[in-house]
Amino acid sequence: MKEEEKIFAGKFFCPGHPDLKAIKLRCHNLCSAYNATLEDETEKRNAIVHQIFGDFGEGSFVQGPIQIHYGTHTHIGKSFFGNFNLTIQDDAPVTIGDRCNFGPNVTIVTPMHPIIAEERRVLKTKDGREIRVCYAKPVTIGNDCWFGANVVVCPGVTIGDNCVIGAGSVVTKDIPSNSVAVGNPCRVQRTITEADSMKYHPERFGEDEFVFDE
Repeated sequence: MKEEEKIFAGKFFCPGHPDLKAIKLRCHNLCSAYNATLEDETEKRNAIVHQIFGDFGEGSFVQGPIQIHYGTHTHIGKSFFGNFNLTIQDDAPVTIGDRCNFGPNVTIVTPMHPIIAEERRVLKTKDGREIRVCYAKPVTIGNDCWFGANVVVCPGVTIGDNCVIGAGSVVTKDIPSNSVAVGNPCRVQRTITEADSMKYHPERFGEDEFVFDE
């Protein structure tokens, strides 16, 4: 089994393996190139970002700077917006749905490390080799999610559709669809309902008139 296949199978893998280092080096260099672009170099930015990610949907945009680990393991839907300092450590696959909005400093991580310190340093194989290993768990985020600033999503988490994750939250467990969830660790506070519609807050309308679906 190739080292990258071990990741997808949830097995131990060696992050220092030459095959994986080559994938990460490519992605890191592309991120550096993206971060060096000017705000109005839209064509250049668009070309680079499509090289970084496995999928990057139509109408999606990342503000930059960005720090992505593998890139090809991350799949982003259409009309995504990622604000400053988006970080994705996508050893395992990361899937982000359509129309998601991330505030500044959102971090998504997938790798896991042994708890015992000696095992984090090295594990020995039966044939006498010593290998530094970790494993990884995929992260899945549904459609139409809004993450506040400094949200951290931990390995193995699934967040459903239409969720709002409050600023500074550390998401360690799955969040069901249509939830407002906040805190460290992140907990569901309530379900989003029709009562949350902005039509009940005309004081925010200003000079514009808005039409809402009945």
